[in-house]
Amino acid sequence: MTSLILVGLLLLLLALNVPVATAFGLTASVFLVLRTDIPLTLVPQQMFGGTDSTVLQAIPFFLLAGALMDKGGISNRLVNFANTLVGWVTGGLAMVSVVASMFFAGISGAAAADSAAIGSVMIPAMERKGYARDFAAALIACAGTIGTMIPPSIPMIIYGVATGVSVGALFIAGAVPGILMGLALMAHSYVVSRRRRYTGVAFPTAREAWISFREAILTLLMPVIIVGGILGGVFTPTEAAAVAVFYGLILGGLVYRELKWHHLPEILVSTGVGTGIVMFIIATSTVYSWILAREGIPLRLANAFIGITDTPWVFLLLVNVLLLLVGTVMETVPSIIIFAPVLFPLVKKLDIDPVFFGVIMVVNLSMGLASPPSGATLFISTAIAREPLGRVCRAVWPLLFSMLVILLLITFVPSLVMFLPRLVYGR
Repeated sequence: MTSLILVGLLLLLLALNVPVATAFGLTASVFLVLRTDIPLTLVPQQMFGGTDSTVLQAIPFFLLAGALMDKGGISNRLVNFANTLVGWVTGGLAMVSVVASMFFAGISGAAAADSAAIGSVMIPAMERKGYARDFAAALIACAGTIGTMIPPSIPMIIYGVATGVSVGALFIAGAVPGILMGLALMAHSYVVSRRRRYTGVAFPTAREAWISFREAILTLLMPVIIVGGILGGVFTPTEAAAVAVFYGLILGGLVYRELKWHHLPEILVSTGVGTGIVMFIIATSTVYSWILAREGIPLRLANAFIGITDTPWVFLLLVNVLLLLVGTVMETVPSIIIFAPVLFPLVKKLDIDPVFFGVIMVVNLSMGLASPPSGATLFISTAIAREPLGRVCRAVWPLLFSMLVILLLITFVPSLVMFLPRLVYGR
């Protein structure tokens, strides 16, 4: 009965299109009133405790840095540089879309920001070149999910806070899976472009290549500074996010001079709204997670999994299926907050590296961002392309299958994920 109330009421509220944060808070409050004698004053106490973390302060800073970089002319420079690298091959603009998304992923840490920034530039360009709009939108939706894999990554910060795992180790572990996802999307784009005769642009001259590199080099240094500073012990992830904001202000305002004073109110408002949404979800889901733990539901679920298998690779396969399904109907952040504490004890019991599992969790849930019925990057790219959602959904499935191949590869070849953390941290 306890499980039925906690899970059933939450699913009912989500099905009624109640906002995720509100659904968590209402479910927790109703359960406390109906099934316990605990006063409702516990709710604000738990909400405050769930957000009282220094690491979580990195989230608004990374959101602000991404917004500053976008308004500061960063997107166009990244696209131009990617164009000189791969724009001349078959399906060049499709390749540029993926490479530019990978570059921007090293700045924003958020999939939605990645899709919006790169999609607003590349979808119209691909349409003018003769690409089908549904394919262009589907590609941008899938490429945008790389924003949560390549460091810095907001979902990995959330996982680190929820489980106590090193955020720096998570950051560096996500780099290879993000790059492999990008390569898979590029390979798929090449095959489609060959079949549909999507040609590349003209091969750049040495002067054009140098100019694009010179304009992009300062932008490309940003992820190097962030990740290098964290791994070198120069600053924490939160301090790195603050450095990213300062770097974005200098680059966009003083170097490129495209960031103007009148842009700041819009940037600050969008950052505040985005931060408020994320932190409210974290706050209310903390209450929900506390009730789950108090009622012993994570332990029962772990025992149910153990009843099915005590083999790590079978467990990982089952978790992949579970999280892929969850990712299609729930946002990444609340999914991590709910399932990370539930699955983490079993991860330790089966001797699975928690850093590796964190990457697997983030990659799984990130793929849901490009999946119907509720994928955020899917809706963003569809809106930019002005294409019916049904057509884009049909075009996105083959791309998601290519990403699924990489997911299975990193799941069953853990060294692809872990060799960089082991190289840096010696474990």
